Amino acid sequence: MRMFQLILLCLAGYIQYKLWLGHNGIQDYVHIKHAVVEHKETNTQLQKRNRLLKADIDDLKLGLEGVEERARHELDLIKKDETFIRVLPAKQP
Repeated sequence: MRMFQLILLCLAGYIQYKLWLGHNGIQDYVHIKHAVVEHKETNTQLQKRNRLLKADIDDLKLGLEGVEERARHELDLIKKDETFIRVLPAKQP
């Protein structure tokens, strides 16, 4: 009877070890859960960026206003007979 109890105790210990520390145990579950949360955050940021890029593409397809706006802000281009004035912020001491 003592041998049977010892075997059951060893089996219970082995099962607990596998549950908490073994492959596909609780530690792996927690690690994977954190990885999923990080990937979801990354996907959310990428989806926002994709929506902005799609809006830019649609704006550029609609007309010349989008192209003109990009040329003015990114390339500092101006039209013929147009005066360009740049206001720089004051330097802080």
